[in-house]
Amino acid sequence: MWSGPLSLSGLRSGSLSALTVAVALAGCYAGAPAGDSDSDGASGASGTASMSASASASASASGGSGDSDGDSDGDTDTGGPPALPFEPGPPTLPRLTAAQYNNALRDVLGAPLPTPSLEPDTNPYLFFNIGAASTTVSEVGVQRYEEAAEAISKAVFGDAARREALVGCVPEAADDACAEAFVTTFGRRLMRRPLSAEERGRWLAFAAELADGDPWEGLRMAVAGMLQSPHFLYRVELGEAAPTEDDPTRRRYTGWEIATRLSFLLWNTTPDDQLLDAAEAGLLDTEEGIRVEAERLLEDPRARAAIQAFFAQYLDLGRLDQVERDSELYPLYTPSLAEAMRTEVELLVDDFVHREEADVRGLFTTRRTFVNEDLAKIYGVEAKGASPITFVPVELPEDGPRAGILTLGAFLMMNAHATETSPTLRGKYVRERVLCEEVPAPPGDVDTNIPEPDGEAHTLRERLEQHRADPACAGCHAFIDPPGFLFEHFDSIGNYRDLDNGYPIDASGELDGAPLAGARDLADALADDKRVARCMVTQLYRNTAGRLELPGERPGIKAVEDEFAASGYRYRELLLAFVTSEAFRTVATPEDL
Repeated sequence: MWSGPLSLSGLRSGSLSALTVAVALAGCYAGAPAGDSDSDGASGASGTASMSASASASASASGGSGDSDGDSDGDTDTGGPPALPFEPGPPTLPRLTAAQYNNALRDVLGAPLPTPSLEPDTNPYLFFNIGAASTTVSEVGVQRYEEAAEAISKAVFGDAARREALVGCVPEAADDACAEAFVTTFGRRLMRRPLSAEERGRWLAFAAELADGDPWEGLRMAVAGMLQSPHFLYRVELGEAAPTEDDPTRRRYTGWEIATRLSFLLWNTTPDDQLLDAAEAGLLDTEEGIRVEAERLLEDPRARAAIQAFFAQYLDLGRLDQVERDSELYPLYTPSLAEAMRTEVELLVDDFVHREEADVRGLFTTRRTFVNEDLAKIYGVEAKGASPITFVPVELPEDGPRAGILTLGAFLMMNAHATETSPTLRGKYVRERVLCEEVPAPPGDVDTNIPEPDGEAHTLRERLEQHRADPACAGCHAFIDPPGFLFEHFDSIGNYRDLDNGYPIDASGELDGAPLAGARDLADALADDKRVARCMVTQLYRNTAGRLELPGERPGIKAVEDEFAASGYRYRELLLAFVTSEAFRTVATPEDL
């Protein structure tokens, strides 16, 4: 099986062998990490990655998520330099993530299917799509795709009723009219575009060659081959010259590519036949046509799951999987607590996005949440009807210490250590996840260990202040610790406390020079901070693009942000504004086309 790198022109022409898997397809940058370090060292944004020059330029030029269009605070008219034009960035060729692969096969072949054992996804800069665009497939990964294709095709074609329902007719030969009709329709659905005549002929010839007198076996082998094709495993979205634009550096995605982008963004799976029909009819060549289909997709239950998947990555909820606590140190801790905290956030997201269609920035300020029996004990609230598996809505006390998801269990527990809190991790999360600001990595020769309690430093805050006395540590910790100190009243599982190591807690801090008394003050400050919405839009863009944004793309993101604001910050309207924007519909011309 071929294992060399793919070229953009080769993918565009479809000239590569149909039975190849792209195992060395590099993304926009290489060497990206799988996630954050969990030490108190102030590591870089979502880890210390080796980015390409273009991605590095983005981070430095835009300050993480700051504007590069002369509008640093989000106002539309500052009297500063004129806004720069939007310049689309280069395409990436992301591999399907494991979830996308499984979802696509379920939708195309039906359930049940064997569960494949693929190489695990990575999530540099939070998102699996970025990992899929920036990592390569090992030889073991190639073998696993082959094994999965074999097992899945046998499961489908080994059932007579199931294979006939899939094919739609009974072939008398592996290359007869019935077989050709199946390869045509199945190929369009699996590859997310029509097969060329050459591709169709190649698959039929392959099926006939391997049929060994059994047309069904020939078609099974063709399906197994298609499941290993780079045109299925990778999302090939290169665009075409825009007929109305005299700009050789910009291309517009084709209707087929828009269908793919829409479906994987809003459903996290392959397009359905209705969406592909819209592409074939040219309906996805216009903003209105895209909006109509996007609205249809958002009404499907799969959209709910895809939106939850985005927020889980954006909020980094996967880190809850590694959380464990000693129940002797934390009597309220239970083995199911981390999963309850994840469910609480999911219910909140669903409430804001779907049930209420409310200002989604309220996630960071709301006193409404959903608790089960274990969470109610930690928050000290009455929750009638709650049980270990039943969640009920509650309103947190108006004069209490909690408001917004940053004062709920998930954030507090996954940004703490097993036996003590971590103002550094909590402050770093606020900077990177909520505000999209870059936190530089500590120098390699710096000792990141926090001093143990002594006669002068009793509390963790006092020990961190000792640590900050080192000039090499002071810069980063001065940036991330002050907002992290605001959460010191919450212990390692998110339970409220007044003492640390037997001494009174000082939970005062600040955000960018504004003094704050505690976490509730931070929630009030975030309510009017334009960086919160800007970061949400930026993370949506990064997830879709499969890479960090470039400076020239910031104006396009800013235009989406403005529409988001005009909609009252409703997340559904953000999605609709984004998919109809130039930032979603255009791409730079690849260098080798």
